[in-house]
Amino acid sequence: MLAWSDMAFRLFAATVTGSLIGIHLELRQKPTGVLTLGLVALASAVAVLAVARDPAADASRVIQGVITGIGFLGAGVILHRGVGEVVHGLSTAAAIWMTASLGVLCGLGDWRLWFAAVVFTFGLLFLGGEVEKRLQERRLVSEKQSTQSAENNVDN
Repeated sequence: MLAWSDMAFRLFAATVTGSLIGIHLELRQKPTGVLTLGLVALASAVAVLAVARDPAADASRVIQGVITGIGFLGAGVILHRGVGEVVHGLSTAAAIWMTASLGVLCGLGDWRLWFAAVVFTFGLLFLGGEVEKRLQERRLVSEKQSTQSAENNVDN
């Protein structure tokens, strides 16, 4: 049986982890933020801790349920607008999924894996957006050059 102080620390760590990811998304005006992601991580940790208290319980089934169930919340932030390939919210949905996974790790008390996952998560959150922006700018320049080239060929 886990000590109350250990359970409280795991819940605290999950809440802080989710809230920090939420702050990042909130600052970028995404459809989810501190409250939602803090609760996602906390709820995930609570679910894992609830079964961790019972040695006969199958924690893997609870973890599977958390990860599967969080997909419904993630699906709520994915929007398809208009005709074509314009889809918004996939990164936010992925952040929700990752936040739930980090909450699970807090509930399990797997601090080494949690630390590595947090480092990679924040690395992606801070650097991934910048890389995507530069790649999109590059793509737009290339598309513009292709359009101009095609227009020049039509004019000739």
